[in-house]
Amino acid sequence: MSDDLTLHAHLIGRQGSRADLNTPVLVLDLAALDRNIAAMAALAAQHGVGLRPHAKTHKSVDIAKRQIAAGASGVCCAKIGEAEVLAGGGITGILVTSPIAAPHAIERLAALARRAEGLMATVDHPGVAERIDAALASEGATLDVLIDIDPGIARTGVASPEAAVELAAKIAKLPRLKLRGVQYYCGREQHIEGFADRRAAIVERTEYLQSVIAALIDAGFAPEIITGSGTGTHRIDLDLGVFTELQTGSYVFMDKQYLDCDLTGDGAVPFETSLGVDARVVSANRPGLVTIDAGYKSLSTDGGVAVVRRGAPEDALFVFMGDEHAALVAPEIGERLTPGDPVTLTVPHCDPTVNLYDHYHVVEGDTLVAIWSVSARGRAR
Repeated sequence: MSDDLTLHAHLIGRQGSRADLNTPVLVLDLAALDRNIAAMAALAAQHGVGLRPHAKTHKSVDIAKRQIAAGASGVCCAKIGEAEVLAGGGITGILVTSPIAAPHAIERLAALARRAEGLMATVDHPGVAERIDAALASEGATLDVLIDIDPGIARTGVASPEAAVELAAKIAKLPRLKLRGVQYYCGREQHIEGFADRRAAIVERTEYLQSVIAALIDAGFAPEIITGSGTGTHRIDLDLGVFTELQTGSYVFMDKQYLDCDLTGDGAVPFETSLGVDARVVSANRPGLVTIDAGYKSLSTDGGVAVVRRGAPEDALFVFMGDEHAALVAPEIGERLTPGDPVTLTVPHCDPTVNLYDHYHVVEGDTLVAIWSVSARGRAR
C-alpha cells in the first residue's frame, strides 16, 4: 500500500478521524466540492453553454467522474500524460489543451485516439498537423482537433487570423483530422483582482477572438466549438456570449489567488473553499511565532503564501521557513498554541499544490470518508 493508505486507511469512517491524520496532508471537503461542481454545471446550463472543466487543477479520476455526472461533456487535460491516465480511468470527452509536437508524444496521442472515446486535441502549426495525421494513419485512427489561438501572451496558438485560416486549410486536406473549432484561453487575465479591470481586458481580447472567428467563417471554416474561459472570467465570458463551452478548473477548490478576485462584480464569492492543507504546530517557543510542519514541499510558492483557515488567528502572517516548515506570526500566538495543535491552510495556488501530493483525504465535517488518488500526479510528459 502507499504511505497515505498505510497511515490513514484505518481512519476512514471513524467519527472525528480528521484530527488523527498525519500532517501535512491534502484535505478535501466533499460537500463543498460537490456544491461547487453543481453550481458551475447549473450556471453553464442556464446559459446554454457546454462545460468541459480543466482537470489539470485536480488530476483526479474521482473528481472528473463527479463533474461528468453533474453534466460536464468531458474534461480538459494539459498534457498527454494526464489524458492517458484519465482515459484509463474511464473518462471520456477529453480535450488536450496544450499542442503536442514531440515525436513520441504524437505517437502516444495517436494511440490514445484509437481507444479514448471523444478525444480531441489542439494544434497551432501546419507541420505538426501533418505529423499527427501520419501517426493516426499508422494507428488506423482519426482525431478531432481545435485550432489554438494565441490570446496575446505568445505561449502557444496561432498568432493572427491569417495563420488560423492557413492552418484550417491545411487540416481540411488531412484525411485523419477533423477540424471542430477553436480554443482561446486568456490565462493572464484570470487573476486580475478588480472585476471592472478584468472585464475591460476580456472585452478587448474577445474582440480579437471574434476577428479570428470571422476570418475562419469567411474562409468556409465556421467553428462548431469555441472553447476557453476560466474561473476568473467565466461570468464575463458567459455575459459576452462567444464561447460555446467553458474550461473552468479552479472553481472546484477555490485557492487564495481566486479568493482575492472579485469574480462576480458585487464582491460575492460564488464558490466555496473545498481544498486545504492540514498542518500542525511543531514548535512554539516564542510569544509571537509558532512553527508548523508545512513548508516549500507542501505548498506551491507561485501564488503568494498560504493563509490560515482555522486553528490559528486568521490574520496570522504565514512565512516560509524552509522545505519542511513555515512560521505563523501574530501577537501572542506562541502563548495560545502549543506543539501538536492542528492548523488548516488555504493554499496559494491549487494546481501545483495538488501535484505535491499522492492523495486527497476526503472529509465530511471532521470525519475522513475516503482517500482518492491524485491520479495524474507528475504526468507532465
